[in-house]
Amino acid sequence: MSVINSLRRAVAPIHPEGYLFVAGFAVAALILWWLWSPLGWLGLIATLWCAYFFRDPARVTPVSPSLVIAPADGVVSFAGVAAPPPELGMGMGPLQRVSIFMSVFDCHVNRAPVEGRVERIVYHPGLFLNADLDKASEDNERNSIVIEAPSGRFGVVQIAGLIARRIVCFTHEGAQLGAGERIGLIRFGSRVDVYLPAGAQIVAGLESRAVAGETVIAEISATAAPRPFRRS
Repeated sequence: MSVINSLRRAVAPIHPEGYLFVAGFAVAALILWWLWSPLGWLGLIATLWCAYFFRDPARVTPVSPSLVIAPADGVVSFAGVAAPPPELGMGMGPLQRVSIFMSVFDCHVNRAPVEGRVERIVYHPGLFLNADLDKASEDNERNSIVIEAPSGRFGVVQIAGLIARRIVCFTHEGAQLGAGERIGLIRFGSRVDVYLPAGAQIVAGLESRAVAGETVIAEISATAAPRPFRRS
């Protein structure tokens, strides 16, 4: 039983959004195996990668109104000031922004950076440029979520990438979110931007790695109190 429990802890479950894709890869692998066994091995590797891509591990989120948590796994590709997309309704002036780029090897389940109410959700069709490019914030297909929190309004923008062709949103307008709660998923490489309200201070370093639902990327105010955590 201890071995089984260890495997359960080591292997993350697959998110339901990935079931159809994993099944498709598996069928393709069987066909390739029937045609030529070396191709079958390649199909098996691709199937395992697909299952790994759609993994949905539990995360332990620090719970504090002064903390802003990473909404995505990946590398912090931008940490500075930028103008938000107009559909957020957060004004035309520049705001502090943290961008996290997700490669095809990162977990792609996105999570809420703060606790609050979903004020609006706006889908914007667009291009499929490399999500690591700064102009992807303006030109690419994206899904924008505004979260109204006690500390201000936050913008979370899911941006499709070069090979990403599907943005999935799990939440809805009026929903009450907890920090670290799952809010969406982007298929096959992409980026998530977080726009911060006045008074926030970015603490995530450029090129550092972030873990969705766990890594603190900004703070609203300093706190000396111990941080509680919640597993989700």
